[in-house]
Amino acid sequence: MRKFLASSLLLAAVLAACGPVSFRGTALEQPEAVPDFTLTDQHDQPFRLSDQRGSIVLLFFGYTACPDVCPTTLATWKTVHDDLGSKAERVRFVFVTVDPERDTPERLGIHLNAFSPDFIGLTGTQDQLQAVYDTFGVYAQKQPSSGSAAGYLVSHTATTFVLDAEGNWRLVESYGTVAADIVYDIRQLLR
Repeated sequence: MRKFLASSLLLAAVLAACGPVSFRGTALEQPEAVPDFTLTDQHDQPFRLSDQRGSIVLLFFGYTACPDVCPTTLATWKTVHDDLGSKAERVRFVFVTVDPERDTPERLGIHLNAFSPDFIGLTGTQDQLQAVYDTFGVYAQKQPSSGSAAGYLVSHTATTFVLDAEGNWRLVESYGTVAADIVYDIRQLLR
């Protein structure tokens, strides 16, 4: 009887592990294949989304002069990266600029390196960037600001978009999502 009970519990655990995956972020009802794009990274090299297959990709659209949302998100990403340990090798943390006038590859590199040398910063022409913004429905608009040394700030979407290892858009992590929830979701996608 004990052997039967133990076997039954083991089978139930295995079947439960094979069940539908639940996420803490907002899952898309139907995963969407993301069209390939090429932008320029902080090393002035081409970055192709299709080259990231096999890795989970986190995409955030922001800018280096952002006073609040972007550094907070990057600090959360740093915690996520650290908490993933060796699994972080299978995750790409990709920061796409919404301020290509100021965010040169060099500036992106310096800024992101302060959080993690593994983070990837991307820029491009306005047309290249707009095509990527459109894919994810990203809003980015300059706002004049007399309080800013640069003369303007950029209002922008403050969401992290999560792509699975096959390049499908699977999740949205809202601004302010705690690192532990993002780590949980990434681990589900890595299973």
